[in-house]
This record gives sequence, structure tokens and C-alpha cells, in this order.
Amino acid sequence: MKWLNEEKFSTIERIQQGFDDVEYVCTKKIATTLYLAYHLGKPILVEGPAGVGKTDLGKSAAIYLQVPLIRLQCYEGLDESKALYEWKYGKQLLYTQILKDKLNDLIQKSDGLSESIEKLHQHDDIFFSSPFLEPRPLLKALQQQEGCVLLVDEVDKSDQEFEAFLLEILSDFQVSVPEIGTVSATSKPFVFLTSNNTRELSEALKRRCLHLFIPFPDPKLERKIIHTRVPGIPDRLRKQLVSFIQQVRKLDLKKVPSISETIDWARVLLLLHSDKLSPDLVRETLNVFLKFEEDIRTVEEHLYDFTEKSLARA
Repeated sequence: MKWLNEEKFSTIERIQQGFDDVEYVCTKKIATTLYLAYHLGKPILVEGPAGVGKTDLGKSAAIYLQVPLIRLQCYEGLDESKALYEWKYGKQLLYTQILKDKLNDLIQKSDGLSESIEKLHQHDDIFFSSPFLEPRPLLKALQQQEGCVLLVDEVDKSDQEFEAFLLEILSDFQVSVPEIGTVSATSKPFVFLTSNNTRELSEALKRRCLHLFIPFPDPKLERKIIHTRVPGIPDRLRKQLVSFIQQVRKLDLKKVPSISETIDWARVLLLLHSDKLSPDLVRETLNVFLKFEEDIRTVEEHLYDFTEKSLARA
């Protein structure tokens, strides 16, 4: 079984530089996990709060490797027909109509019902072969001749039954299609599973993966992320907004601001031609990174204090 571009995983430093080039700030911990996952041939289970860059890690890996990204978004009730494959029933029906006369000829040349049924059985597998198969993300990932990145997003939202179904793919990079047989990958996909920890995942799934936890970044790392994603923002303002967000995250909120929301706020401030934070500016843009009115009211109580501290630290 082939593997993806080996040169791009030659060293941890090469991985870090490569991800930096595609605008993903890859820490030493993340780069090390990517390096080990590649050389051990294991999927990566990426856990952490929502909005810290778990999904973007998979997307950036596909860009870095220059291979297709195949994404499976998980949800409650997800089953094989949506994740693995389904039959093209419309095409089967159309071909049945086209071949109706041929089927009639087969039946007419038969002696009796049993012989007619036997002859039909000789042809029924035609309609359950590869040309009539509609691959969904998991099967499509195994069929990529030059490899791909398979992103199983928010696996914790799926049912435990579906989680168990994934085990064959995660351990052997193959799936079983009853009508066709076992389909094995000719080129291993690089697999990422993400989880927001809404439920505990099984030990069997975790055992098949390398674990990577991405927390909220420290101020230095968050400033670097903002610089990468919003390069036009002034350095002073970048330090101020990161300082403000870091203080907000220490409050007891229903939903603390994620990295993606920090990036959104930076873009908004740039759009408003701001050069520094002010209490009025912050108040008018709180809804960019706070999604609950209760949280907005909580932050408003600390607005002047947080703004002053942000200005002083910058």
C-alpha cells in the first residue's frame, strides 16, 4: 500500500515550515504528532474546545500535501448509506427498463418458473456491481489513487454504533461491501478525526489513533496566529485585542471566544480602520466574538478595566 509524499514528512522542522507556508501556525507539539502519525501510519484524533483550529488542521494538511480533502461531517443518526456508499437506484431502474426486452427473452426461452428464476439469478449481480455504486466520503477516500486527507469532523456527535463502524477503516484502511467484497486503499489516506468532547469516545477508537489536544493558545501564539491570518492589522492593535480576548476567556461565560472568533474580530477592527482599542469600539463589536447576550452583559461589566489593561500591556 502506497503512502503520501514522504519528503514532506522528512523532519518535524520541515512540517512546521510547510504548514506555516499554508498559513497554519503549527506548534512543535502539533508537528511532532503529524510526523509520528505519518511514520506510524495512524489516524490522528484531534480534541479541544470549539474553534481552536482542529478542522483547519485537516484542511491545511490537504493543502500542504497537495491532495484532495474528503470531509465527513458527523451528526446524530449518521449511517453507512451517508458515510460509506449507497446504490444508484435510479440508474438500476433505468437499466432495468432498457433491458426489459432482453429479460423477457430470457424468461420466454425457459421451461417453467424455476428455470426462469435461475436465469434471472445469473444476471441480478450486474445491478450490484461497481458501476452502480455511489461512493460516499469513507469509500471515496479509499479509492483515491494518489492519496487524500480524510477529515471525519466532530466524530463525538455521531452514535456509538457509527463509531464502532469506523474501526475497520482506522485500523486496516479497508471496508467491507457485502455485494462486492472488501475494498482496500491503494494509497493510505491521512486521517484526522476531530472531537469537541461532547461525549466520551470509546477506548477502541482512541487505541487506533494518536491523540492530539489543541488548547486555547497563550498570548504569544495567538498574536502569531493573528499576524498570519490578518497580516494587515497594526502590531499595537494586534497586541491589544489579543490581551483583551485573553482576559475575557478567564470569565465565567457560556461560550468563551475561540481563535476563529479572535480572527474575525481582528478583521472587523481592520475593516473599521481602527488603530487602537477604546471602550466604545469594543462595546460596538462585542457581538463579533460573543454569541450570547448574557455573555455580552458579563463582559460589559469589565469593559473599561479590560480595555485599560490591554492598552497598558501593548
